[in-house]
Amino acid sequence: MAVELVTEYNDEFVPMMQELIPQLSSSSVPFNEQQIKDFLAQPGMFLFIFRSDNEADNGRIVGMLSLATFVIPTGMRAWIEDVVVDSAARGQGAGQKLTEAAIQHAQKIGAKSVDLTSRPTREAANRLYKRCGFEVRETNVYRYKA
Repeated sequence: MAVELVTEYNDEFVPMMQELIPQLSSSSVPFNEQQIKDFLAQPGMFLFIFRSDNEADNGRIVGMLSLATFVIPTGMRAWIEDVVVDSAARGQGAGQKLTEAAIQHAQKIGAKSVDLTSRPTREAANRLYKRCGFEVRETNVYRYKA
């Protein structure tokens, strides 16, 4: 199993999104080809994918993670979003490898911190993030719906 940092669009990405995004969010519509290209073209946005090494999967993408980086007056920050592993491939280390690759990349490009959020009901994901070294912050997260 291998993690890859995506550097350009590939025709595999539309079916990947169609398969993985509904497993992450029932209210989100998977990106089409142009939306994926636009997503990848954003400065400071990085997409990591995880390929299965199972012969039956033939190198199929079974996981993904988005890493957003941005510079603010106090330094470069990074934020992990949209971590999803195909339900058939969960529990085999894909989520941890994706998360660790994103952390390493954020450190490599100078991020002072890496943040993420996870619903308390996502118990396995929360255990994973703690294993990767994340600590729960004493803060409030606010959202304004535009």
